[in-house]
Amino acid sequence: MSKKSFNVQFKEEWCKACGICIMMCPAGVLAANIDSKAMVVAEDKCIGCLACELHCPDFCFYVKEKGENDK
Repeated sequence: MSKKSFNVQFKEEWCKACGICIMMCPAGVLAANIDSKAMVVAEDKCIGCLACELHCPDFCFYVKEKGENDK
């Protein structure tokens, strides 16, 4: 069985730099940029838990499993 991979879409213009998503991500997919806004730094580590998507108060994230055509 192969490891599932996920696409993490992020809308930086909606981000208010609260840092909740960075704190909630158990896999270290996110980090803060120079403006303290989140950025996706290791999408390949995403486990699909949706913590960022579910806890972001600004609805900046959309996580979906990659299909055969997305790899």
